[in-house]
Amino acid sequence: METSQPAAAHVLDTAIALAPDNAGGPGRYLGHTSPAYGNMVGPFGGTIAATLQNAILLHPDKLGDPLSLTVHYAAPIADGQFEVQARPLRTNRTTQHWMVELSQEGQVAAFATAVTAIRRDTWGATDASFPLAPPPSSVAQAPAHPRAAWTGRYEMRFIAGGMGPDQSDASGHPSETRLWIRDQPPRPLDFPALASICDAFFPRIFLRRASWTPASTVSLTTYFHVDAAQLAAQGDAPLLAVARGQHYGKGFFDQNAEIWSAGGVMLAASHQVVYFKE
Repeated sequence: METSQPAAAHVLDTAIALAPDNAGGPGRYLGHTSPAYGNMVGPFGGTIAATLQNAILLHPDKLGDPLSLTVHYAAPIADGQFEVQARPLRTNRTTQHWMVELSQEGQVAAFATAVTAIRRDTWGATDASFPLAPPPSSVAQAPAHPRAAWTGRYEMRFIAGGMGPDQSDASGHPSETRLWIRDQPPRPLDFPALASICDAFFPRIFLRRASWTPASTVSLTTYFHVDAAQLAAQGDAPLLAVARGQHYGKGFFDQNAEIWSAGGVMLAASHQVVYFKE
């Protein structure tokens, strides 16, 4: 008699998996970095954000759906095991405020503050304009970048801007990138996956200066504009993502991003500040 085999976990689910640390009490988990999401130095910051988000989603006291997530990358994260502690700081009738810490060798390497909320049906509007874009099927898929393993975990179809700098012309370029993106292999969208996609852009200074400049994210804030049911309705369809820089100087710059459904719904917006050196 043949028996069905359980489906293998998606590579993202494996990367952000957390096991309860029973010795540490509620909200204490153990995780491990994934080579599939390696970056130029250490793990891809998007999966770190997704892991911290996942710790909240797994907590037995969670109220509502994610509303905002601010991740501070306090120190380099080494490949290997880490500990995560998630705890609600304050619970109100419709909002809940969180602190999540990721530690290695007894020291905090990244931490997040977050808000979850019970959403209500209210009036709504979007002032931002849906970006112009051809259908995903008409745009060629970009190959993974050899410097960053995590790029192989996304299907990227660039409409404007690119993955990295165009070193054939160092005169300066617009910092905007516009692309269709989804997990590779395709995976139904949820909050951890969306949090990760919000960081799936190389630092804008790479494009702006047309050079590989040492840079790393210091702080990343993501605002989620949909609830779990709306996210589930997206399935594994490609998302339209746009990122652009704003100001560069004194060793830091900021960049923002928008993530849209193919149907023109803004799913999330993010803003991050990035360190760079000459």
